Amino acid sequence: MSVTQAEGGSPSCLNGSSNTELNGTQEPFGNPSADYDEEEFLQFLWREYLHPKEYEWVLIAGYIVVFLVALIGNILVCVAVWKNHHMRTVTNYFIVNLSLADILVTITCLPATLVVDITETWFFGDSLCKVFPYLQTVSVSVSVLTLSCIALDRWYAICHPLMFKSTAKRARNSIIMIWIASCIVMIPQAIVMECSSVFPGLANKTVLFTVCDEHWEGEPDVYPKMYHSCFFLITYMAPLCLMVLAYLQIFQKLWCRQVSSFKYLYCIYKCAGFRHQTNSLSAA
Repeated sequence: MSVTQAEGGSPSCLNGSSNTELNGTQEPFGNPSADYDEEEFLQFLWREYLHPKEYEWVLIAGYIVVFLVALIGNILVCVAVWKNHHMRTVTNYFIVNLSLADILVTITCLPATLVVDITETWFFGDSLCKVFPYLQTVSVSVSVLTLSCIALDRWYAICHPLMFKSTAKRARNSIIMIWIASCIVMIPQAIVMECSSVFPGLANKTVLFTVCDEHWEGEPDVYPKMYHSCFFLITYMAPLCLMVLAYLQIFQKLWCRQVSSFKYLYCIYKCAGFRHQTNSLSAA
């Protein structure tokens, strides 16, 4: 009998390879009325399902390396632009904003994701269950919208240089608007996130196997689909289409300029060759 069966017939979340080991615990833990040591049972769960396996230590090391590189690298980018006044250009302001969003992702996403992946448990409580996913989605939205602003800024500068003059002040205002819009749009993510226990029978005894997941009220099928569809459009499809169209026009503009320059240089070369040939004939 599996652990899930021991807790009242909940759907099994364990793989088949562990059923043999759990069968040996059927007598002590299979019957809720049996006289068994709950502490021993929880230690068994920790030892068999929550404690990192050998291969998971490699995953932990990889997460730590990525965390340190991402954190230090993005902080250095911000410090470099802050200390060097000549680097405070419009593009660099947007790059600093990208770095800030990456720092937020690094701090809120990597540690929590690593712990949940290894232990299959949310240890951070109800408040952080709402805060962490909210900040993660905000940082993703900020990154995507910032990339869109960079593409739009380059598009104006190359394709329509006289229509719009990009300044550092406008870049700062755009960054502020990006953060405000992202914080407002992602509010539903903070509202619907709640903690729940995979095994309700253990909810009052331990935080093990607690998960942080979305819980929608009302129509459980309609509202999630509407929200995730809007999220997909705002943070993926619309920015993707904007960036593709902008960079295609930029490519076309630069390619036409390059071709025109090549034709101009070729005409100069031909004219110079013709003059040289004429002078040679005159001298002869």
